[in-house]
Amino acid sequence: MLKRSIYSEGVKGKGLSRNESMRFDEITEISLLYDFYGQLLTRRQREAMRLYYEENLSLSEIAGEFSISRQGVHDSLRNGEKALKEYEKKLGLLERFRKSREAVRQIDSALDRIMERLEADDTDGRLKETAEEIRKVKDIIDRLED
Repeated sequence: MLKRSIYSEGVKGKGLSRNESMRFDEITEISLLYDFYGQLLTRRQREAMRLYYEENLSLSEIAGEFSISRQGVHDSLRNGEKALKEYEKKLGLLERFRKSREAVRQIDSALDRIMERLEADDTDGRLKETAEEIRKVKDIIDRLED
């Protein structure tokens, strides 16, 4: 995962302002998109994004590595980010991943409740409730297939 440090954006030791928080969220989003679609970028875009987000190099440092202008690096990064967003728009892998992760969280929670009930004494008809919880788990799994 790309991991652009918020410290390179001038946050050092302070709480995040609204703009900084939005930038941090944007960096996180780009990092996730890169994980899913990075191999679809050009070699130059991949390398620029890796150096910028993972190695925390500045535009000037990357420009020196590539023997191009800072503007050229900036354009390469923006074009790479745009391409990643377009891939997600068309393929939706990150959104599916997020839905799957949430579904797994819900399944885990439901299974915890089922286990608690099974461990408890069934003198008050709790097995019926347990069956209902199992049906809920099945519904969550079914939604994953949509």
